Amino acid sequence: MNFSSARKQITIDNKSLSYLDIGTGPVLLFGHSYLWDSKMWAPQIEHLSKQYRCVVPDLWGHGESDTLPESTHSLRDISQQMLQLMDSLSIDDFSVIGLSVGGMWGAELALIAPTRVKALVMMNCFIGYEPEVARAKYYAMLDIIKETQSVPAPLIEQIAPLYFAKNVELDNPELFNTFKQSLADIEPGRIESICRLGKIIFGRRDTMDDINKLISPCLIMTGLEDTVRPVLESYLMHDAIDGSEFINIPKAGHISSLEQPDFVNGELDKFLAKRVK
Repeated sequence: MNFSSARKQITIDNKSLSYLDIGTGPVLLFGHSYLWDSKMWAPQIEHLSKQYRCVVPDLWGHGESDTLPESTHSLRDISQQMLQLMDSLSIDDFSVIGLSVGGMWGAELALIAPTRVKALVMMNCFIGYEPEVARAKYYAMLDIIKETQSVPAPLIEQIAPLYFAKNVELDNPELFNTFKQSLADIEPGRIESICRLGKIIFGRRDTMDDINKLISPCLIMTGLEDTVRPVLESYLMHDAIDGSEFINIPKAGHISSLEQPDFVNGELDKFLAKRVK
């Protein structure tokens, strides 16, 4: 499905944020994973835009959006920018569907605008501190990327498998190879922004400190084979968030929206039907 006719731009903090706006009905705001873009949600947009209005931004430095604004220093800042996007569209209330960093800023948005976020879906996500060992590993990767002004081939071979179920090279080679190529194709002009954003993500605050203030109905879903955001982290969030629902996604790693789109679409249908009118 080609969404190009639904693509729009808005200026926030002197930078152009690109987003898709497609469908009519209750509004769903999507947040994609780091190193991906709005196309990561293609199966969900195609399915859900029949009943909902889907607003799908490209995160700063990704897709067709400009680089990260100088004033952006935290996931809270990004959530405020997404609220500006909703304000500019005169959208009072909406639900957030976020995967990975999309779920992280989605939780921050639900905390700063609790009466406006009708429901929150966090997929393959963790809103606590990044574990120290993982943070050190990711920071080291970011330092290499910044130094070389690219994602070197050996690093691509390390990074790409982190995003998928263990048999992706056999089960979905096109998805795997397309992602590897996208890493190789990152423009030098975006490298600094991507590295800054990476430090923001992996150096994030512990949003779990405020989780008792989260009043939005919440669905947590994670791929059973996700190594970046293992299932245990989702259990910790589920235990901490009163009334949250939790679902394992079989045969999926980190990018479950593309690895198991039919399963994900079915679970989103059920959750949104109950929570969003």
